[in-house]
Amino acid sequence: MRRNTIAGIGDVMQLAFVPGDVDAALKYWTQTMGAGPFVLLEHIQAETAAYKGVPADIDFSLYLGYWGDLQIEIIVQHNETPSIYKTWRDEGREGLHHVCLLTGDMERARATMAAAGAAVVQELTLAGGVEAIYASTGGGPGSLVEVLKPNQAILDSFAHIKSLSVGWDGADPVRRLG
Repeated sequence: MRRNTIAGIGDVMQLAFVPGDVDAALKYWTQTMGAGPFVLLEHIQAETAAYKGVPADIDFSLYLGYWGDLQIEIIVQHNETPSIYKTWRDEGREGLHHVCLLTGDMERARATMAAAGAAVVQELTLAGGVEAIYASTGGGPGSLVEVLKPNQAILDSFAHIKSLSVGWDGADPVRRLG
């Protein structure tokens, strides 16, 4: 892994999708690929959000599940606020939306992204100091890269969701966190 490239920020821990048909995507990932179960996190509350530098009130939900060690995220946006998710759907796109890397140093991650020519198009902050940036690398499908600076509570949630996949028998494929 070359440290002066985006790969130097960290390992890919997630593949994310913004499908036109969420139920079909969940069925594919659980029944065909064997990922899951998925946990639904409804109406994520960002403390701040911006799309292309403009404040944005993005109402979205996530389905998170694991396929081995890789987290699979399925995203649905509920409102018409401009965002990377809405743009994707408006363009009728399918397939891989973005990959996610974890970092403990968002400043260094931003510098690495800029040096690689990636442009930040969306930013979010969540409770507890959680930050996420989404940058366009100018490529094809999956050319958006999310860099997430999690807190311990987020990491614990990821670990819990992953633990649900161990020995999962396919029953109850979509659950609520709690």
